[in-house]
Formats: sequence, C-alpha cells, structure tokens
Amino acid sequence: MKIEAILTPAELSALAKRDLRDAACVVFDVLRATSVFVTALHNGAKAIVPVSEIADALALRQKQPEVLLGGERDGMRIRAAQSGGIDFDLGNSPREYTAEKVRGKTIVSTTTNGTRALRASARAKTVLAASFLNLTATAEFIKKKQPGQLVLVCAGTHENTALEDVLAAGALCDLLNRRSEIPGEPNDEQKKPDTRGRSPRQNAASKFSDSAEMARRVYLQANPDLANAIRSSENARRLLSIPELRDDVSFCLQRDVYPLIARMEADGSVRKP
Repeated sequence: MKIEAILTPAELSALAKRDLRDAACVVFDVLRATSVFVTALHNGAKAIVPVSEIADALALRQKQPEVLLGGERDGMRIRAAQSGGIDFDLGNSPREYTAEKVRGKTIVSTTTNGTRALRASARAKTVLAASFLNLTATAEFIKKKQPGQLVLVCAGTHENTALEDVLAAGALCDLLNRRSEIPGEPNDEQKKPDTRGRSPRQNAASKFSDSAEMARRVYLQANPDLANAIRSSENARRLLSIPELRDDVSFCLQRDVYPLIARMEADGSVRKP
C-alpha cells in the first residue's frame, strides 16, 4: 500500500483532477468538520451531505425541506445575513449534534475547508471522513481493504496547513505501520528496523511518501503531550478564545470514542456503511 499525505489546501485543486479510481482518500478536518460528521452519525443522523458553498446548501434545502442545514463561516454558525435570509439549524460544533437533534435526519453541511476537502476527494474509490474520535476504526477498515493507494487529505485552515490535521494523519500512519493481522507477518517484538530506521512492516506492506513520513514523525514527536500540541495550533487558539466554542477542542481530542466508519457514498452523502 502506497501512502501519501496532502498537507495543505493548496493541493486540493490538483487532487480533484487526479485519477483516484483505485485509491482510498481519508479526509481530516479535526477542528471541526470531520469530528462533527462522525459525531452526528454516531448520534443517529441518517447522512451528511457535504457541499462547498452556502448556495449549494440552500438549493438542496429548497428541494428537500426536511433536511437540516449545518456548517460555518469564520468558525461560526451561518446566519441569515450570510445566507440571504435563513439561519442555519446547526453550526460546526460537534457538541450541537445531539441525538435529539439529528437522529434520523439528513444534514447538509458547508464549511470553510472540510467539505471542500471531501469534494476534492470525490473521485476516489473510497472516501472516508476521519478524526481522532474514530481513528482506530478507520485504520482497521483500511487494513482490511488494503487499497493500493492511500491518500491522507488534511483539510487545513483557509489556505494554510493545520497542525491538528497533520497530527491526525500522522497518527493514522502510525497505526497502519504497526503489526497487521496478515497471517505469518512478524509481530512487533520480532521486527527490527533496517539501516534507514524503517520497520519490515513499513518496507514490505506500506510505502510512505515523504509527506506521509513527515506527518508520522511529527505525530510521534508530539504524541507524549498531544493535547497541548494541538491546543497550540492556530485553529485551537481561535476556538479557545471564543467562550461558547472552547469546549470543542477537548471534545475533538477524544480518542476512539466512536467505533464507526464515515464513508462518502456515490451520491455524495457521508454515511455509516
């Protein structure tokens, strides 16, 4: 399995034009879109439909009045002044997406970066929305599917790299680099690094691009104090400065609380398989 990472939103336009028919893309927008999607599905949402623009969300609402509108601009819920007359039902805080609000509902979501990254990945054979909340479940799914090519897509902040997305991508790389369930493969104790410091698992089963290896090494360095590393990121600092949103940071840093996969289907909706 060849693993690469898209570390900056500047690469999304090129990604959208690539031949990804045999690839799997995993999209990370840890703070906060993919964390929202995973939470909503866990709490019973039927589907989330990611769209790039506010106008796209409104057009879907006009066709399907029963859908909920969710998302953000500049981190805050979209209000009537931005949409041309409609306050969105939900913002981009995963804590809003309770079972009482979303169970059985389809949610149309538009965010600054996360939904754009998902749309840029749409040509891939498999597209997953991932976060720390469902990281191990995502890793296990990938190990079972063993795609020939895996692209880790970091949604970023506006046009900049987002540290929290790179750390999540690196954490996934670390999980994929550990002992798999392939019969006859050596276990962690039996593995010894080669002269370049790589394990047999990495050499034989996964080929990391430089970008994926960079993400993995950044994660391994930050992992002893991962929460503080993420709290120092641009996105986290902004959220922590807004009283009503500051608790989103600790919420999104929870590890593996939802054992589910969030997969984008052929119709563009994100659902549990």
